[in-house]
Amino acid sequence: MFLNVIFMLWLHLAHAASIISGSNSYPLNSRSNTLGPRTNLIISNKVVSPDGFARSATLAGGTFPGPIITARKGEHFAINVVNRLTDNEMLKSTSVHWHGIRQNGTNYVDGVSFVTQCPIAQNHSFLHSFEARNQAGTFWYHSHYAVQQCDGLRGALIIYDPEDPLSYLYDVDDETTVITLADWYHVAAPVLSHIIGTNANSTLINGLGRYQGGPQSELAVVSIEYGKRYRLRLIAMSCDPNFVFSIDNHNLTVIEADGELTQPLLVDSLQILAGQRYSVVLVANQPVDNYWIRAVPNIPGLNSNNGQSSAILRYKGAPVAEPNTNQTKSTMPLLESNLHAFINPGAPGIPEYGKADINLNLVVKNTGGIYSVNDVVYKPPTVPVLLQILSGAQQATDLLPTGSVYVLDANKVVELTMPAVNIGGPHPIHIHGHSFDVVQSAGNSSFNYVNPVRRDVVSSGIQNQQTVIRWVTDNSGPWFLHCHIDWHLDAGFAVVMAESPSDTQKHLGHIPNAWDELCPTFNSLTPAQIGAENSYQEAQNISTLLFPNT
Repeated sequence: MFLNVIFMLWLHLAHAASIISGSNSYPLNSRSNTLGPRTNLIISNKVVSPDGFARSATLAGGTFPGPIITARKGEHFAINVVNRLTDNEMLKSTSVHWHGIRQNGTNYVDGVSFVTQCPIAQNHSFLHSFEARNQAGTFWYHSHYAVQQCDGLRGALIIYDPEDPLSYLYDVDDETTVITLADWYHVAAPVLSHIIGTNANSTLINGLGRYQGGPQSELAVVSIEYGKRYRLRLIAMSCDPNFVFSIDNHNLTVIEADGELTQPLLVDSLQILAGQRYSVVLVANQPVDNYWIRAVPNIPGLNSNNGQSSAILRYKGAPVAEPNTNQTKSTMPLLESNLHAFINPGAPGIPEYGKADINLNLVVKNTGGIYSVNDVVYKPPTVPVLLQILSGAQQATDLLPTGSVYVLDANKVVELTMPAVNIGGPHPIHIHGHSFDVVQSAGNSSFNYVNPVRRDVVSSGIQNQQTVIRWVTDNSGPWFLHCHIDWHLDAGFAVVMAESPSDTQKHLGHIPNAWDELCPTFNSLTPAQIGAENSYQEAQNISTLLFPNT
């Protein structure tokens, strides 16, 4: 273990040296909270107060958000997740998912507890070694074990493309232009997960914010210089709410959605759902001053008054002071159907609704806070789906959880329709292992097979709407498809798409022995070693509206 840590440290230093000697188009690591693609990622507990309220949290690298992991397009990732969790109030095992990375041929490091692996036990580590073939853009990482990410395990992952075809639109794109939007809670997530309908206490932008009735806590500052153009990489690393993002007196040009370049589109505000990312170009063309950056969540009572859900855009030369700008009514909000893929546009298959090779309809219902998909509530299996497949299970009828695993043949065009759920929407729907073409955006009556937006999280809309997406099953393995609101996922809103199980062993090749050891180690843990033993009793002290204690 010690030698492993020393080796990873050496790799990180070597990477830092390569950045310094590399091209100027790649950002220099000017702040210590940036890691290269070969690194240790230490998961530990620490008391933090990002909105002025102190609480113990589960953090990557000891910060919220965690360190920005950066790489150049084509670089190999070797991220050693080291579990040093100790707080008994929260879960003490972990797993980390690299959101948006397709993991073609490396499903076993997708980081999804009980789908692609068992969680990493306390005082253990697991090396995630993978390529991000041909991928560049704005991604993120987060815990994918129960509701652990809501306790703070979230961070940005950026893959820079030195040959970005849209680089002519901006001058600055570095770690200072990564903008993270997050909800924050004052109570531990395992406790909140027992409560039906829980709301965040505050919104954090780049890890800082204020809560209602709280102190005038420090806010994040995004520093810019008049006349320059900035690529802001927005990441909704949210457990629940979506945000309406805007910057007073400034328009924004969208050029990327979820790691996929788009035709440039001018907007003055945009709604960004949990898990989604957008790159927007900000032109610093307004008088030198301070301007409010706003990310207003869809949570009753949370607004941008008194610096809540806000950060500061500060021009060079402006006084160190809070803005006094006012929000104007949005006249050019982002409509998803106005976004179009920039590279190789066009959905796969016959350009007509219902004419794909595989046509799926997922009907989601909510009963007493519990979600079902096609009348099945997702409950994590004790044996990860990937391990089931590698052990010989091939048919949907043989794979657990029963009714939640959909087996798809290889190299087929899949068209998935999801009608909106009447409760708790809009729901952000995410599939692992793929980007997909959104051939019908929620709220739009027409279809677009010619040049739809391509992304990996899509809104299922609100009552009487639906969304339709397409992708090709070219990535054998079990891939999670779920609502990216963590409380809803935990309450059953998920299925597993098992692509060509008979090909999975061959597609993945050699799987490291350390992966095989994860399950026996985790399965040997006592309830005290797992953590959060008293979470239900603590929830009873907060609310009477609880899920059954199963």
